[in-house]
Amino acid sequence: MVSIEDIRLAEARIGSQLLTTPFLESRTLSDIVGAQVFLKFENLQFTASFKERGACNMLTQLAQQGVRGVIAMSAGNHAQGVAYHAQRLGLAATIVMPRFTPAVKIERTRSFGAEVVLHGDTLDAARQHAFELAKSRRLTFVHPYDDDAIIAGQGTLALEMLEAVPDLDALVVAVGGGGLLAGMAIAARAMAPRIEIVGVQTTRFPSMFNAVKKTQHATGTSTIAEGIAVATPGVRTLEVISALADDLLLVDEGDIEQAVLMLLEIEKTLVEGAGAAGLAALLKYPDRFRGKRVGLVLSGGNIDPLLLGAIIERGMVRAGRLA
Repeated sequence: MVSIEDIRLAEARIGSQLLTTPFLESRTLSDIVGAQVFLKFENLQFTASFKERGACNMLTQLAQQGVRGVIAMSAGNHAQGVAYHAQRLGLAATIVMPRFTPAVKIERTRSFGAEVVLHGDTLDAARQHAFELAKSRRLTFVHPYDDDAIIAGQGTLALEMLEAVPDLDALVVAVGGGGLLAGMAIAARAMAPRIEIVGVQTTRFPSMFNAVKKTQHATGTSTIAEGIAVATPGVRTLEVISALADDLLLVDEGDIEQAVLMLLEIEKTLVEGAGAAGLAALLKYPDRFRGKRVGLVLSGGNIDPLLLGAIIERGMVRAGRLA
């Protein structure tokens, strides 16, 4: 299992290559949900996602080892993180993306010089194709979440958050494959053993929820939080989350839409569906967090403009501001 020492080494390795993003209290959101809410603005990273952390940590080590070519599978944010840092470090990058990936993420990935291969209608299908290409082309596979270097890189988020606000009561973190929650849980348990660690998944993709809680909620086919639309959790991440997380919660599409819109209107910040999952949980389960000091990660800001327009329109209709 990844250790706090691994995460501190990752922080030293990537610190000069990434932005230390702001971690600020939102007084308005705090008033609305009845908890003291602190927001970690990872949507301000260069590729607008926390995924840069794990990618940079792993690729920096691969470059030092003399690896020349890498391949990754991603619906977008991991793709951009790998492509950008591969370009910086002089590594050739191939990215396999499922066909449902938003166009904005595809074009952004290509802009970093990566070869983009669109394949499959699910993340699992894209992942299998990436494994096949890795073998046939002799490329090093950079997993989006189930890798120790990736987990350690993502864990640097918790270091920054708890160094800035040491007396947080809870961390509420979106979960797809589990790399972010696993890394943050390892760091947080070492720095603040009593802190509450809560993961959030969408009801349409409850894979980690099912695995940890031994439930059998059905998996859907699409979600506005495509960044956490993972049908199969990681092996390493499941082990960590089962051992260290206190709870997992499910939120609906409407909860996520409301959170995206509130962050846009109140904080003037753009987040994608996955990036709003933490706030969605606070809105859906206010009694669960009432009176606590809660840290949320705005994990990404790469939202399709057409989807954003639809979310805004539906929100205005619900609020009676649009007929």
